[in-house]
Amino acid sequence: MRKIFLFLLLIITAAQISAQNLKPEIKHPQGNFIIIKGAKIWYEIEGAGEPVLLIPGGPGNSHTYFHPWFSDLAKNFKVIYYDAFGRGKSDRAKDSTQYTFSRDVEDVELLRKSLGFEKWIVVGHSYGGMVAQAYALKYPGSIEKLVLSNTLYDAEMWQANNDNSNYELRNQYPEVWEKLIKLREAGFHSSSIEHQKAYEIPSGLLYYYDPSNADKATTDSLIINPTVYYTLVGDDGDFIIGGDVAKLDFRTKLKDIKIPMLIIEGRYDRVALPRFSIKFKDYAPQAEFVMFEKSGHNPYLEEREKYFNLLNEFLLTGK
Repeated sequence: MRKIFLFLLLIITAAQISAQNLKPEIKHPQGNFIIIKGAKIWYEIEGAGEPVLLIPGGPGNSHTYFHPWFSDLAKNFKVIYYDAFGRGKSDRAKDSTQYTFSRDVEDVELLRKSLGFEKWIVVGHSYGGMVAQAYALKYPGSIEKLVLSNTLYDAEMWQANNDNSNYELRNQYPEVWEKLIKLREAGFHSSSIEHQKAYEIPSGLLYYYDPSNADKATTDSLIINPTVYYTLVGDDGDFIIGGDVAKLDFRTKLKDIKIPMLIIEGRYDRVALPRFSIKFKDYAPQAEFVMFEKSGHNPYLEEREKYFNLLNEFLLTGK
């Protein structure tokens, strides 16, 4: 009996260790605050070499979800992580109207100047890719190379993201959908506390090729500032896109970006839908477009080796 007990204990212990190993150890590089437009903005720098700025998604996410994955890039480059205004460790606005898409773009340029870089490489993920597109178009002389990862190019594509997310939720979690519909019929919009609490979509449903890969994401990477989010996507942004994002459309301008550009998408991305993202090939024919066949919205996590091999090759050679 004791042998059976010890055997079971070993199995349980091994399972616990295996579960813990799903999440790589995170070591944040040294960070500091810098003042931009009177607000304290948090940044961290890792590695050495040509500077690479990572622009997080959301809108409203901090930089933390890039850890520890982008340490792979820090082997060859100086990687700059930052929390945009209103996110993470950075200052909050006294008035939510201070959260604007144009400020997100301008702050990137002010951050570059404040850190003393003549030019840098820019990598934008998800919403951060929209900021990166606008930045490249407005400040082409500030960028050496541009990487757009799992991003969107206009409001129609974002609305399709909403529609698909809600389609998946309605079919896979009908009990959650029923609560939402009752709230919406009562007049509650996405930004209401009641709606936010009820709108529970497991990240594995929408963001991953393999839903179990959601377990690898850091816990704090799931934290988002809802005030930033609903200001920029609209008061009912989980159903009907609004705010500044509703005004964005880069389709006719992408061909004007002359710097080397890499566009990455995941075949099973249910946020930046492939039926839309594939059109990047038409809007930016000068760019290299790569589809990751076993990834969702976060290929840097699901196909880590392939993702960073591609990034390093592109950033080191421009090809």
